[in-house]
Amino acid sequence: MPSLSEAYRSHPVHVQHKHPDLNSLQELPESYTWTHHGHDDHTNSPASNESVPVIDLNDPNASKLIHHACTTWGAYQVLNHGIPMSLLQDIQWVGETLFSLPSHQKHKAARSPDGVDGYGLARISSFFPKLMWSEGFTIVGSPLEHFRQLWPQDYDKYCDFVMQYDEAMKKLVGKLMLLMLDSLGITKEDLKWAGSKGQFEKTCAALQLNSYPTCPDPDRAMGLAAHTDSTLLTILYQNNISGLQVHRKGVGWVTVPPLSGGLVINVGDLLHILSNGLYPSVLHRVLVNRIQRRLSVAYLCGPPPNVEICPHAKLVGPNKPPLYKAVTWNEYLGTKAKHFNKALSTVRLCAPS
Repeated sequence: MPSLSEAYRSHPVHVQHKHPDLNSLQELPESYTWTHHGHDDHTNSPASNESVPVIDLNDPNASKLIHHACTTWGAYQVLNHGIPMSLLQDIQWVGETLFSLPSHQKHKAARSPDGVDGYGLARISSFFPKLMWSEGFTIVGSPLEHFRQLWPQDYDKYCDFVMQYDEAMKKLVGKLMLLMLDSLGITKEDLKWAGSKGQFEKTCAALQLNSYPTCPDPDRAMGLAAHTDSTLLTILYQNNISGLQVHRKGVGWVTVPPLSGGLVINVGDLLHILSNGLYPSVLHRVLVNRIQRRLSVAYLCGPPPNVEICPHAKLVGPNKPPLYKAVTWNEYLGTKAKHFNKALSTVRLCAPS
């Protein structure tokens, strides 16, 4: 069975990795200037306090609240998730330290052209004519090899923080998957790949560190362009600086305010398929600012690469035909690399006549 790294590698997207040091630019280059975004596409008024629901995972009604959040928003924030604040601060520190390294040092751990691990621009960059005002570092499995290049003397402490974060996230994924399936009326016994204890220990994941440096002209720049994730779910720690926006039909772009100790949960394309379209994957983007660098940490989680995901049997019936064909994450990554935000529509089945 291919690993997640191999799955990504077999579906390369061609991203230009030679890019300027954003921290040193005093003006916005033409290659980073976006003409359409922000003020001309129905961004929700800052005065509006409507945003994704906040759910306490200790709430006895958490499953019902998740159902409502996923059907109406495709995203929500969680509190009492079990991840210690100290661990969130540790992973934040790893990211801040990494992105503060000199540009030549960061490039020692640059992604290979067909790879997924390491330093570089967002994989989605190849689908847009303009560049995004951000830099990223992707970790699939152990970061040891790359961290040795970044910190030859003390790489082990940085590796330890990443592995601790990965372990904590795996446990949280198990908890969230059980709640989200329960909210759909599906039990852990209904999914073979949930594992014997229903902890989803065989799920695959990538850890993505993102840096959005201060920008000389934020209204004409884009941190991360609008996209959905190919995952089952994505867990995002956005620290305390605003920038994340989600798109809600009929409303437009809505800012997701940072919540102290909170984590944002995004529904990905594979959960969209599993739920037979009941839980839509959320279109989201990131804006930048001129005052503070923003750093976020995303944990992108999917099924084992060769497990087929299809609309669950409990969610289809005579009046509810399956809307999507079965795909593995590996196959879907290939579809996403080719069709990007139209990937879901390419695996959609035609409605019966």
